[in-house]
Amino acid sequence: MIIETTGLRKSFRSRAGRETKTVEAVRGVNLSVAEGEIFGFLGPNGAGKTTTLRMLATLIEPDGGEATVAGVDLRKSPGEVRKRIGYVAQGGSTWDDSTAREELVLHARMYGIGKSEAQQRAAKALDAFQLTEYADRKCKTYSGGQRRRVDIALGIIHQPKIVFLDEPTTGLDPQSRAHMWDEVRKLRDMGMTVFITTHYLDEADALCDRLSIMDNGEIVAEGTPAELKQEVLGDVVAVSLPAGGTGAAEVLDTAEYVRKLETTETGLRLYVDDGATAIPLVLRALDAAAIKTEGIELHRPSLDDVFLAKTGRSLRES
Repeated sequence: MIIETTGLRKSFRSRAGRETKTVEAVRGVNLSVAEGEIFGFLGPNGAGKTTTLRMLATLIEPDGGEATVAGVDLRKSPGEVRKRIGYVAQGGSTWDDSTAREELVLHARMYGIGKSEAQQRAAKALDAFQLTEYADRKCKTYSGGQRRRVDIALGIIHQPKIVFLDEPTTGLDPQSRAHMWDEVRKLRDMGMTVFITTHYLDEADALCDRLSIMDNGEIVAEGTPAELKQEVLGDVVAVSLPAGGTGAAEVLDTAEYVRKLETTETGLRLYVDDGATAIPLVLRALDAAAIKTEGIELHRPSLDDVFLAKTGRSLRES
């Protein structure tokens, strides 16, 4: 594993009027991230995602726990960790009056890369992120999407093993978000491990090979998006029945492939492990009982359903 943590913790002191209280931002996080994957932290604002990421990126020191990042002990050798990672903050890091090329060369030089090599890497990064035609314009003239691509190029100019992206698409329009997803996938294709935080359900589902769902400083679920959805709910098969139709519930309620059955205004909702397998069985059972249907649909659960099942509330509402 390229990232492993055990019991990672972080608390902050905050003042509320005259009182000072301790806020547990991260409460004993255990993580395992495989090399070469896109790993996501999904959760509402304030869940502890960014605090965890900032600890792994050596920007703040943990209060407790252990962590290994890119083969290095996080607490014993933070300087060595910094050499092996890239970090892209949510707020961005470009200067208004600098150009993308100037920023990239400067960042490379700060990592001890020679001038000629820094210029070559900057040129390659500009080309890879489709920024060449804007390379010598000041960053303040860029669109939000262009500026965000510069941020990511800056984060990988030293060719790190891991790149941390904190809410990479916040504030972008839908088209720019889709382009950014492509850029994140390119990083994985280049051999990097990508660790992202996000509160967007569609982003986590579309991008992440695996993810952890975080709430109130704790990990409440972990796995691939498909595994998480399957574990919590399976699939839902909605059966529409004609008015006055009876007997379907009795036929299907005892079927071994039906986890749970609910009646609705239009028919039945069946919770099953695999909808594609269950639908032919449902139709066959109803046909054998001479029960007519008006339609049958397969519904896949969402990550919001997972969050709801694990925390008792919707991530969309959070």
